[in-house]
Amino acid sequence: MIPAQRQKYNQQFTDEKYQNFIAKLQSGYPPIPFRVAETPVFIPKALKEKLIAAGEEIINLIKQPNFKALTQKAIPTDWNVPNENEQPHFLTFDFGICKNEAGELVPMLIEMQGFPSLYGFQHHLAKTFQNSFEIDHSANYLLNGFTEEKYIKLLKEVIIGKHRPEEVALMDVDALNQKTAIDFLVTRNMLGIKILALEDIKKVDKQLFYEEDGKKIQLKRIYNRLIFDEVANNTEIFKNSFDPREELDVEWVTHPNWFYRISKYTMPFLKSEFVPQTVFLNELNTIPTDLENYVLKPLFSFAGMGVIIDVSETDITNIKDPENWILQRKVNYEPAVQAPDGGVKAEVRMMYLWPDGGEPQLCINLARLSKGKMIGVRYNADFDWVGGTVGFMEE
Repeated sequence: MIPAQRQKYNQQFTDEKYQNFIAKLQSGYPPIPFRVAETPVFIPKALKEKLIAAGEEIINLIKQPNFKALTQKAIPTDWNVPNENEQPHFLTFDFGICKNEAGELVPMLIEMQGFPSLYGFQHHLAKTFQNSFEIDHSANYLLNGFTEEKYIKLLKEVIIGKHRPEEVALMDVDALNQKTAIDFLVTRNMLGIKILALEDIKKVDKQLFYEEDGKKIQLKRIYNRLIFDEVANNTEIFKNSFDPREELDVEWVTHPNWFYRISKYTMPFLKSEFVPQTVFLNELNTIPTDLENYVLKPLFSFAGMGVIIDVSETDITNIKDPENWILQRKVNYEPAVQAPDGGVKAEVRMMYLWPDGGEPQLCINLARLSKGKMIGVRYNADFDWVGGTVGFMEE
């Protein structure tokens, strides 16, 4: 998208360089179980400014005094966790890169989450690209004036807070066997915190503990990577550990309720040139006659599961819980990234950190490349020049 950067990158690219890049990326870590793309995305200043403006519009909604009231129904009754704080610690907004009627590249909101993303891995990935390929310093993967030092300092402030690193743990069900385990490991190396599986944590009264070298250590803050949607049908997993829905003497980063509040549920409340028309299915007055231009999404799903791309009237009328679905106007991705064999579609995730008592700060990004029908890695298994990557944005 920045022609000079793209041309320079493609000219220097070889399969051997790519394999060396992957080897560096995995050095000291287990093999990465998802596809990493052959290239970063080079984002011109005009598009970067639109991405920033789109993010600010969403944040303005989240900061409205009535936001919690507006999104209270987003939280499933069975998964409402007590002691919710006043703000999320993480915001991630996914934008498809499209083209408007004037022929300009524009971002269109696809997904949003009040939940962590790959804040450790993206930093590691971008630095490895820089060390493996010649990337001009006129473009940066860090945003908003962040340097590496400033970024890691804010990450520590958000995740560790006022505690000692050993009192803070990154937690998931079976953390080191998750697809995102490399992010967990990079984060541990950056911050010095523990990585704990759910069963490593035991409850005594309202307090949580883990054991190390025969000593019990109280866990005071959880960097939560457990997605309740994924365990909703398997609450047995809590029996040998603790149930997050109980009253606990622990701080959440970020509190689980924000996963639901800032999600597809929020999109119908956004009116913007950067947000496709979205409506709760139970509030749909008439079914559009051009359903080929719409996509049907369940509110509570993960990684694109359950999404109906080719929507029929029957799909809509057959849904038994329309309050848990949205109908959204399709976004037409522009194949704007030039690979050796043609254009590739791109999605850019703008990633914010929101320290306690502070303001949300845009600091880093994630990008995904696709030649398939959907962006996710699972839909692009048979292609090259696709997968997870990072954006270098023109300063």
